[in-house]
This record gives sequence, structure tokens and C-alpha cells, in this order.
Amino acid sequence: MATTLKTNDFMEIMKGRRSIRNYDPSVKISKEEMTEILEEATTAPSSVNAQPWRFMVIDSPEGKEKLAPLAKFNQTQVSTSAAVIAVFADMKSNEYLEEIYSKAVEHGYMPQEVKERQIAALTAHFEVLPEQVNRETILIDGGIVSMQLMLAARAHGYDTNPIGGYDKEVIAETFGWDKERYVPVMLLSIGKAADEGYASYRLPVDRIAEWK
Repeated sequence: MATTLKTNDFMEIMKGRRSIRNYDPSVKISKEEMTEILEEATTAPSSVNAQPWRFMVIDSPEGKEKLAPLAKFNQTQVSTSAAVIAVFADMKSNEYLEEIYSKAVEHGYMPQEVKERQIAALTAHFEVLPEQVNRETILIDGGIVSMQLMLAARAHGYDTNPIGGYDKEVIAETFGWDKERYVPVMLLSIGKAADEGYASYRLPVDRIAEWK
């Protein structure tokens, strides 16, 4: 796929990122470019490569109208952004392992015997995995992919805002997803910033890290 990156400067991507709440509503993101951004985001690591992240791209007027009452304190992001991406984590992501590992063999990333050994071990593992441990694991993976999505968006010249303040209890079923299976991680608004946003202070490393 041809890339539409605006910059490949990692330090500019990382340090230039801001949490943007107000977007230029005239700027839209095509399905093709959004697909590209999501593909780049999903190169993120995940536990046993189960890739439990699932994305709901809400970019239509109808979709935003449904979302608005669920994100009452984030109306500007919902109304002005090109899209709001609802990131979920799949409680049954293990059902994709056979496909993922088979494709790894097909592409030459993994020998067949390793795949068979891994699938057998993981099948046994997930049969006894406590639900809460599974939930905690996939939420970590969902957070990792969300950060990578924000950086990928920035590389494409877009801005984002991670949103935790929304009605997580009903968002899945509001859009027709199984709320028991799909666990909300966060919302990410994405679009072209209408203002520069604000830089923010970071604690120095000597306050947050120790060497032992």
C-alpha cells in the first residue's frame, strides 16, 4: 500500500504530539488512509501476539449522533473531529490464534512445528486463564496499540485526543457489539487541529525512575 506519511521524523512525531480538542471540521480522512493508519498502529506488540484490539471508526453524522450522548464532556472532539475511534479489547481474541499463527507459517515467520507446539500450549493456557487476568492483559495491549495509533496519526499529519470520559457501560451495545466480549479501552478523536494545543510539563526522570 502506498504510504501517505507527512513525516518520518520520530522525535517530531513524539514530542510534537498534543492532545487536541478542537479540530477543523472540513478535514476528512478517507477510509483508505484510515486503514493505513490502523495497519501501522497494529504493528504494536501484544501478549502471545493475540492482537486483541478492535476498532470502531465513528465518522458518519449518524454515528457521531449516537456517540454524542455517551461522551457528554467531550462534545467538541466528537463534533469537529474527522472521526472518533472507539478502541476495544476482545475477550475472545484467542479464537484468532490459529489464523494468526498459520499465517506466520505461510509467510515464513515461524516453522510449522513451532506453530503446532505454541497452539497446543496456548489452547491449554486459555482454557484455565481467569477472566480477570485475561481482561487485564488485553486492556494493557489495548493501551499499547492506542498510543501507537496516536503516533501513526501524527506521522500522517493528523492530531488526536485520548478520551476516557465516556459511558463505557453502554458504548458497545449502542453500536451493536457484544458488551460482554468487547471491553472499552478508550476513545481517540482524530483530525486536523484547529489550534496548536498546549505543551505540558513532564516530571524529570530522576523523580520517576530508580536504578537498582
